[in-house]
Amino acid sequence: MIVLPVNSLQFAFHGFVAVLLLLLSSTQSHAGARDLEIVGWIENAILVDPGISLKAKLDTGAETSSLDAGIIKKFRKDGKRWVRFRITDRETGKEYIVVRERVRTIGVVQHDGSTQTRPVVLMNVCIASRLLATEVSLIDRS
Repeated sequence: MIVLPVNSLQFAFHGFVAVLLLLLSSTQSHAGARDLEIVGWIENAILVDPGISLKAKLDTGAETSSLDAGIIKKFRKDGKRWVRFRITDRETGKEYIVVRERVRTIGVVQHDGSTQTRPVVLMNVCIASRLLATEVSLIDRS
């Protein structure tokens, strides 16, 4: 599932079907008018690599996006920080191993007050006919 924070239009991914309310702003060429486009209650989004279709959700309380991933392994190669993780296509059950350079590591405060440390990677997402590159934190929700 994709979770879209309102303030940053970043995406997050989650495991179960939920809701999307996506507000995309576009500027008209005439008179400088600004429209807000409302896209579907439930909207499909595509995680471009590896090509998985997911459901999207708007999360007004999220500051950073997240992706439900398994077997998250951080490593270093050639002086750079990387992460290897598994993404499962919930429709087919097919599993994909993805390797991305780590952009940063964040601490996320949970509902119970505890803090989780999560690696952040850059992912390409296609939603509402728009291709977006966005940072997502990785979390194993299993």
